[in-house]
Amino acid sequence: MVHFNDLVSPDALATGMTANGKKQLFQKIAALATPAYGLEADTVAESLLERERLGSTGFGGGVAIPHAKIPGLEKMCGIVVLLDPPAPFDAVDDAPVDIVFALLSPVDSGAEHLKTLARVSRFLRDEGQVTRLRGAKSTGALHALLAGGEARDAA
Repeated sequence: MVHFNDLVSPDALATGMTANGKKQLFQKIAALATPAYGLEADTVAESLLERERLGSTGFGGGVAIPHAKIPGLEKMCGIVVLLDPPAPFDAVDDAPVDIVFALLSPVDSGAEHLKTLARVSRFLRDEGQVTRLRGAKSTGALHALLAGGEARDAA
């Protein structure tokens, strides 16, 4: 069973979020990262946008894994948001995105960054997991799923 207790703070989750595009989405993700991980919101939003300019991190099926290396960050951190309605994201399949798992890494995290990205990607390629995530109607349910438990109020 995959779990992300080591990566995602219960304070770094949101369900039912709205965003009219990547820039607004990244600002909202950054706003979650600030209290959850003590990061500077502008730095997080700008770093995610900068990485996104290299190519879309939307890998299809309504899922995106935006990621960035953040100066001063001590350990890998995740922020997970469920968008309602889905937002345009220039994904490889052109589908709008409704599950976003943002990954923030220390600048010198090299191999660890890639391993964690692969772990998140494997998790989000599992259709059962994606369906369960989409059914999470609260941050509590979302956290239970990401922590490796079963969400009690999932549809």
